[in-house]
Amino acid sequence: MKTIVLGPPGTGKTWTLLNKVQEYLKDTDPDKIGYFAFTKKAANEAKARAMDKFNYTEDDLPYFRTLHSLAFRRLGYNKDQVMQKRHYEDLGKKLNIFLDYNEYDEEETGIFTTKSDYLRLIHLSKLRNITLEQQLKLGEHNTEVDYKTLVHLSNELDRYKKENVLKDYNDMILEFTKSDKCPKFDVVFIDEAQDLSLMQWDMAKTIWDKTHDSFIAGDDDQAIFRWAGADVDSFITQSGKLLHLTQSRRIPRAIHDLALGIIKRVSNRRYKEWAPRNHQGSLKFHDDVKDVDMSSGEWLILSRTRHMLEDIEDEMKERGWYFENRFKKMPEKDAAEAAADWEFALKGQPLNYEQIQRIYSYMSPQHAEKTKLKGLAKGGFYNLSQLKDYGLKTNSVWYEAFDDLNFRRKNYIRSMRRNGENLKEKPRIHLSTIHSIKGGEKQNVVLLTDLTNNTLRSYRKNPDDETRLFYVGATRTKENLHIIRPKDYEKSYPMENV
Repeated sequence: MKTIVLGPPGTGKTWTLLNKVQEYLKDTDPDKIGYFAFTKKAANEAKARAMDKFNYTEDDLPYFRTLHSLAFRRLGYNKDQVMQKRHYEDLGKKLNIFLDYNEYDEEETGIFTTKSDYLRLIHLSKLRNITLEQQLKLGEHNTEVDYKTLVHLSNELDRYKKENVLKDYNDMILEFTKSDKCPKFDVVFIDEAQDLSLMQWDMAKTIWDKTHDSFIAGDDDQAIFRWAGADVDSFITQSGKLLHLTQSRRIPRAIHDLALGIIKRVSNRRYKEWAPRNHQGSLKFHDDVKDVDMSSGEWLILSRTRHMLEDIEDEMKERGWYFENRFKKMPEKDAAEAAADWEFALKGQPLNYEQIQRIYSYMSPQHAEKTKLKGLAKGGFYNLSQLKDYGLKTNSVWYEAFDDLNFRRKNYIRSMRRNGENLKEKPRIHLSTIHSIKGGEKQNVVLLTDLTNNTLRSYRKNPDDETRLFYVGATRTKENLHIIRPKDYEKSYPMENV
């Protein structure tokens, strides 16, 4: 029997699936249970809960993974046989055309990220099982694309993979679907199914066709990856027994009303009724992010695109608030921890090799001879008086001792410390795009409504996509939602007339 689990925001969709897993594990061998999620994080969450509840090891649960990972492992491939960044760059040089590929995907979603419209269109046409000409006519590219060049590149890419005995994730999905490598399960769970591509739907069908019970879980209202090939229509048209989750444990009443007003704009969707938790929460509109007091508490700041977060960074630093940008390394955190270690050392606490090495990295030769670090035992501990024999020449306060640290970073750290920010913990303010935070939540959310020229064109062409995206952004909060009015109302997603 196939069950469709519909889970609006915060209604515990994954929690429900994990409880079902626990029920089956009572009388089902764990290797007869398949749990496949769009992200590695979701698959690992299910695996960890099953391991904890039933005292299993990771090896006992071989089929808690992403669909891409299942294909990769069942087909017996290794990483050296997979197309990587260097391969695309190599092909691009040979053809004298720019090709790139972001091979780092911490969630292992299989989303193909590239700045090359040519490469992206080739990838999307395969995901959707349409021709290159059909894909090109969809108009989803941002730069001018020559059709003959597109066809030539597609042919050369196939030739390159064949000559070098390489596969990409699409190849593996297709090969798995056509093979007899699919295990026979007693029950299969597929989470975040609204994000699957048509190619992945075909693979999922080959899995559940051999299975007695299957649970297909998702929410078409939260389908925000169509640009990456996701086929939400396949989820909307799925048939089976409906399990409709109706009580949100996250969304307060004020946000629930807004969310319903947003999502009713979507023309093609499954209708759902769901209730907020018994708490009012708050919804506020502001003209500028500067008007929002984020001096305490946990926060998410969400924008449509990455570059919109840059101005927000400057504001965070000016206020002395501890934040992180999902797309950047924050060197201030490392320097702040070194400053804390230095202050402990000034009070007589010994330091280990790694702490000393990090402290020296912020000092000029006037304050520390770094070559003398070689004389330290890596497993030892040293106080400041001992470090004088290993190149240390200062015992000033950290912001004077760290004379090789950038002035702006130094001032930002001092400002955070004055504000009482806990720099030993994770930053309490998180900057992200809406796409990248899907599944996340915080007590307080700030949502920017500005659109770029490209996203504005996308909105006008397919308003459902942008509507689902801002619905997801608005429903990340557990308490307070702060909506920032756009700089230009002609280039924004309308939120005030919901």
